[in-house]
Amino acid sequence: MRVGLVVVSHSAKLAEGIAEVAGQMAPDVTVVPAGGSPDGGIGTDYDAVSNAVERANTGSGAVVLYDLGSAQMTAEMVVEALDDPGAAVVVDAPLVEGTVAAAVAAQGGADRAGVAQAASEAAGAGEAAPASAAAPAAEAEAVGTEFTLENEAGLHARPAALLVRAIAGVDADVRIRFGAGEADGHSVLAIMSLGARKGDRVSVEATGPQAQEAITRVEALVQRRFDED
Repeated sequence: MRVGLVVVSHSAKLAEGIAEVAGQMAPDVTVVPAGGSPDGGIGTDYDAVSNAVERANTGSGAVVLYDLGSAQMTAEMVVEALDDPGAAVVVDAPLVEGTVAAAVAAQGGADRAGVAQAASEAAGAGEAAPASAAAPAAEAEAVGTEFTLENEAGLHARPAALLVRAIAGVDADVRIRFGAGEADGHSVLAIMSLGARKGDRVSVEATGPQAQEAITRVEALVQRRFDED
């Protein structure tokens, strides 16, 4: 069982849209939208959020994300009223980026604390860092690979999520490089921000105890064209 997510928004359409995007990246994760007021207008609904948290928690807990202040208040009231308040946590994170990051972490098997952390760290993960000019001496044992993206979507959205999921749980630091940018291989948002498209040449470098395993998994995913066929 995986950690579930709840998307609390003042707009039902917004919550449903974010849940749909997250679901595409993490098909085995329960993402439940809870948006709008009881009459279908703009606002939040305590009962809807409560039901969503119950649905999202399939045994491993739930992480709740929200858009605006009153949505936070509603979410926190719901969690506080649970028989086991520790079964869910409300996370302060950018709603879209945080939900996507949390969904990918949950898909990879992270526990509730790990999923919540992925969501909260999403605020600083949306931009790729400049690539290092030279590798430090400590990275002399790094292994790597290069490939040309042949899949239509490049390293956007779903392919980026697949890459992160492919190396989830591997004990290695993985860096994805394209052009002047560098991204953490465990951050779907940072990988997407590289902007790598079909036909672009991308390099991957890994260090750590399972560096070769990480590279092997990435190469296998590339050979499958990121499962787009």
